[in-house]
Amino acid sequence: MLSESAVALIRDVFSRPQLFRNAHRIRRREVAWRSGEPPAVFEHSAVVVSEEQLLAELPKPDSVEGDAFYTITATGIPSVRFGFRFAEATQATPSDPAACRIEAFSDGWVFHVPNSMSSEWILTVGGENGFFSAPAIAETLTGRRWLAVGSAAMAFDPICGDGTAHAIREAVLASACVRAIHNGQPEAAVRAHYESRLLLGFRRHLALAHSFYRSGHGGPWWDAEADATARGIAWCDEHIATFGPPRYRLEGAELICLP
Repeated sequence: MLSESAVALIRDVFSRPQLFRNAHRIRRREVAWRSGEPPAVFEHSAVVVSEEQLLAELPKPDSVEGDAFYTITATGIPSVRFGFRFAEATQATPSDPAACRIEAFSDGWVFHVPNSMSSEWILTVGGENGFFSAPAIAETLTGRRWLAVGSAAMAFDPICGDGTAHAIREAVLASACVRAIHNGQPEAAVRAHYESRLLLGFRRHLALAHSFYRSGHGGPWWDAEADATARGIAWCDEHIATFGPPRYRLEGAELICLP
């Protein structure tokens, strides 16, 4: 599910103003998050796009022959994990195709996302089966002549729903960093900037996820996952402190050296 801001970002990056205009639209969000409280209903504006739709609608990259100047690694499994959450995805018939719904239970949470008038995905988080869904980050984000992006760099908790937009911003930064190195900027300094920006973004994600787990249903499961997320925030703070002040800023798709 992509928010309006995520759709706007993707349209802008790829110069496709009509991208996803025919995607299934969500107009309401129902939240039953605290034990004993009735569900809250909010107006919402988002579209639901599968990975297959996303790849089909985006422009195909040009093929390039010859040796690569830099390697960008986009697939992998980040090794540093904060939490023990697993998730399972199933399909069903939606009761309201225009509304997504999230509900907390004593040992996890469930997210209903309609993807058409007759179908919805149900994401069940908790338990011990399915795929790993806790936030994670690669212990090494860069190396000589390579950068990690996307799932090779980090995995976001689905509770926040910002993974796609963050991956786009990450890719823009990665391309700007490679261009800066190609144009003569010191590789070590640019790599340090890239790593620090990714760590800051991951920390912001953890802080948001932590607020959700602290404010949810409550109980041992919620406390354990909130504590694991808090350890991730502390881990990020420790690593971010080693970089010092930023030496660059991103302007559009270009990395600018600060005076």
